[in-house]
Amino acid sequence: MIEAGNKAPDFRLKDEDDNDVSLSDFKGKKVVLYFYPRDNTSGCTKQACSFRDVYDDILETGAVVIGISPDKPSSHKKFKEKLNLPFYLLCDEEHKVAQGFGAWGEKKMYGKTYMGIIRSTFIIDENMIVLKVYPKVIPVGHGDEILRALKDI
Repeated sequence: MIEAGNKAPDFRLKDEDDNDVSLSDFKGKKVVLYFYPRDNTSGCTKQACSFRDVYDDILETGAVVIGISPDKPSSHKKFKEKLNLPFYLLCDEEHKVAQGFGAWGEKKMYGKTYMGIIRSTFIIDENMIVLKVYPKVIPVGHGDEILRALKDI
């Protein structure tokens, strides 16, 4: 997993409306970049809602929120509309961006081992330097945790 102090790898992915979005589009702003496994699952819904519920406060710190999962744009669009999410959801169907951040790897569930998204969050500064890394995130209350960190930076 990429570490605090490293330069965040730039990327270009499609959003829910099939528009290209890159990390460098947000140079000059802090970015909360979070990786999640799948739209419309229990944990991912809780995590997205935790960011939604403090989104205005996050904006006040000068940061934006970007969520990334392997889902397709149409899935992201439905997920955003259903939950009234105000931030970008980007599609990493080939897991290349997740791999670049170390958010793609081996997981275990119910005795099975498989490759998947490691739920993780990165706070990136205005110059694309990773300030904080949150590996293996617990979805409930994560938005509040990130907001507190942003206020301390």
